[in-house]
Amino acid sequence: MEYLIPKSAVVFEEEIKKSRFITYLRHTEGLVEAKAFWQDVKLRHPGARHHCWASVAGAPNNSQKLGFSDDGEPAGTAGKPMLSALQGSQIGEISAVVVRYYGGILLGTGGLVRAYGNGVQQALKLLETTVKIERQVYGLYCDYGQVNWLQLLCERYNVLIENQLFQENVWFQLAISDDKLEPFKQELTERSAGQLTIEPAE
Repeated sequence: MEYLIPKSAVVFEEEIKKSRFITYLRHTEGLVEAKAFWQDVKLRHPGARHHCWASVAGAPNNSQKLGFSDDGEPAGTAGKPMLSALQGSQIGEISAVVVRYYGGILLGTGGLVRAYGNGVQQALKLLETTVKIERQVYGLYCDYGQVNWLQLLCERYNVLIENQLFQENVWFQLAISDDKLEPFKQELTERSAGQLTIEPAE
């Protein structure tokens, strides 16, 4: 499985009816990292009235890694529209924090929804992304004579060799995407006449 993730951080700022909105976007892997990013922005803007937050902290389709907070704004007017904008982008491992300095004019619920959602959408237009391929890690032992064709096989199936140890035998730590796993295993078995197998890494 592959999806886009942020390549670098983005800041977008605008003023709406004297309120200042500053949108921060950043790559965050997991909700713990996302909440740490939120805390970091709060520390940078201690005088702001609100620090609203939303995160798609895993793959875009992983509903277990979603989070948001209205941070004192009326329920549903900040975190939800921010999260909707993030989900609409189909980008994973991304968090948005919108800082609001209140300007004395009430925006109403519709105005708040537009302000927070649009801030994230505008920031997303500035964002550079890169592709992330999700891989599982496996271990494999082979003989020295099998190393060359094994390395070529890894190249063919876009398998990453994350680590290797040369001792009596050679040990490889391989990162394999789910869609390449079965064909890779099948060719590995055929080429080694059933000698080589991969095991999930501990």
